[in-house]
Amino acid sequence: MFDDLRALVEFAHAGSIAGAADRLYRTPSAITRQLQRLEAALGAELLDRSVKPPRLNSLGSRVLEQARDLLQRTEGLKSLTSRDAEPHGLLRIGLAHALAEGTLVEPIQALTEKYPEVRVRLSTQLTGELIQRLLAGELDVAAVLLPEGKTAPAPLLTNIIARDRMEIVQAAASKVDSDWKSLARAPWVLNPPGCFLRASLIDRMERAGFTPMIGAEIHNMHMQLAFVQSGYGVGLLPARFIARNHSFNPVKVLRPPSFDLRRSVAIVRVGQLGALGKAVELLAHGFRQLFEAAETPKPVTRHRRGVPANRRAARAPR
Repeated sequence: MFDDLRALVEFAHAGSIAGAADRLYRTPSAITRQLQRLEAALGAELLDRSVKPPRLNSLGSRVLEQARDLLQRTEGLKSLTSRDAEPHGLLRIGLAHALAEGTLVEPIQALTEKYPEVRVRLSTQLTGELIQRLLAGELDVAAVLLPEGKTAPAPLLTNIIARDRMEIVQAAASKVDSDWKSLARAPWVLNPPGCFLRASLIDRMERAGFTPMIGAEIHNMHMQLAFVQSGYGVGLLPARFIARNHSFNPVKVLRPPSFDLRRSVAIVRVGQLGALGKAVELLAHGFRQLFEAAETPKPVTRHRRGVPANRRAARAPR
């Protein structure tokens, strides 16, 4: 029921089913089912559905006050352990698939070395799934990807530790041009459905009148890069990741018109962690240092083919 009460609170805050779905990283139909389930459990209607969009009725407003109080009290139970104590116990960490790189072992290892009484349980999933597990109390902290300017829904706390530009890349020997028509004819190596970066790219291409041809759906960035480097297709990868791997096997960056897709890397955590809060702060510091150290020269960019006639004439031998 706690999950359903949270859906009610977010519905009231956003003022619509769609707004609550966006804040909770769920679909509108899922929020609708939660509200219906809550009404069935309480044996009363909480929404006035005679108006569009629906809104809370008088009983729903009273239930909302109790729901907020209950959720706040539940959060308070998690803060019983003093932050002054040495971190100990199980720390449940989530990691977005697109961030699952071997280098992230270092800050986790540093955490367990400094706080030997902390046991770590790590799991990787899509960002939306990790957010849901945090809200459900199944995780304590997660490193996730968010659209630039967006934060996780309350009561979760969001700490943006890095920002990165997404780049469209092809193998060094490939000949795809930097326009949407050419990119629509090339096979794409992308994350599986559920990734907001994939959804943003497809939306941009469809607004230009084209649909990408999906050649591979892979969660792992290293495998995506390997497919691109082999000439299998074009991919969408973070600039920092490309730059770190550029000297080993170069790729070319393609910049189609009006394409500018960025992401935020964030540490999202529950509000109260007691003594484990210090362990989470150390983990966030380690992750931030990794991303700061990854600032390297940008790879070569391949622009659209062709040179304006006036520039060709300017460069002609005299």
